Amino acid sequence: MRADRTVERNYLRQWRMLIEQYEAVKTGRSAAFSNVRDFYECHGTCSQTFRKYYNRYRTSGLTSDLFPQRRGPKHRVKSEAEATQAKEAVFRILHSPPSDFGFIRATWKRTDLQQALKTIGVMLSNRDIQSIIQEAGYRWMKAKQVLTSRDPEYCTKLASVKSILQGLREDEGFFSIDEFGPVADLKRGGRKLVAPGESATVPQWQKSKGVVIITAALELSTNQVTHFYSGKKNTAEIIKLLDLLLARNRHLSRLYLSWDAASWHMSKQLAHRIASNNVMAEVTGSTRVETAPLPAGAQFLNVVEAVFSGMARAILHNSDYSSVGEAKGAIDRYFTQRNEYFREHPRRAGNKIWGNERGTTAFSDSSNHKDPRYR
Repeated sequence: MRADRTVERNYLRQWRMLIEQYEAVKTGRSAAFSNVRDFYECHGTCSQTFRKYYNRYRTSGLTSDLFPQRRGPKHRVKSEAEATQAKEAVFRILHSPPSDFGFIRATWKRTDLQQALKTIGVMLSNRDIQSIIQEAGYRWMKAKQVLTSRDPEYCTKLASVKSILQGLREDEGFFSIDEFGPVADLKRGGRKLVAPGESATVPQWQKSKGVVIITAALELSTNQVTHFYSGKKNTAEIIKLLDLLLARNRHLSRLYLSWDAASWHMSKQLAHRIASNNVMAEVTGSTRVETAPLPAGAQFLNVVEAVFSGMARAILHNSDYSSVGEAKGAIDRYFTQRNEYFREHPRRAGNKIWGNERGTTAFSDSSNHKDPRYR
């Protein structure tokens, strides 16, 4: 009230008017009121409250006494020693498991802390406990599950991939390779607009219309996706992808293939096929193939996972395709439009997020390209 001068002036003006009318009634000079009871009833004020403020003002002569007075603290202010003892007691219990005090819980709650403090003779309110914890810099957090790799050569492999990307020439290509699926063709749930009175439901038990497996490669320099559909995830499909990449990128002198540690990515048959290609490349001057494997258990570093997550969210999320062919047609259109966009707006992967892709499609050791919600 004191901060707003206009409200303060109006408040004092009203009080001066009331005091003037009250004193006129008391001295018999009022033409509007015959007694103080009529005065109180007309202004809707409590006689006891009015007299308290009036008497206080007449005693001091200060207009500040006409304002409501703030009450003091209802609780006793603790001394520094008492505050220190309370803090030590809170953290002594907080650092102990709740089971030590008879609570069948794995983590503490403030109400349980308050009960545990009572058992050792410390009486604190929930607000006091919260203040002590916050002033110490503690906060309640939910543990996040993080993806990690246990590959002992993690740093070495990661440094090798980074070195290749930093020195990548214009006549070289770096491909991030992976498989998507198998994914059953079912009616899938998700957020959607519904009319009043309608409800969106997904049957718990459904008969699959078929299965989709995508084998794909993302070239990081041009942001182009090469994909086809596979019946299985094995070495033969990877060799098929290798032949497709060699046929479509004859203008490049070298292809770098980066993938996770799946067994069919490291098979002897695939290694023999790559070695045979490189022998012919030495003779004919054609495209060489080099591998840049990711660390084991580090699928979250595979850049093509970001493209798969975006595709799944846009095409499979909230879908109900009548057949596998219809689903594949939608996926083909998605990749076609994506490739056309980056041909018209050439940028390296990561400079522009296309469509609904969840993360930046650029290689980084801090990235998590794999979205568990759409896999």
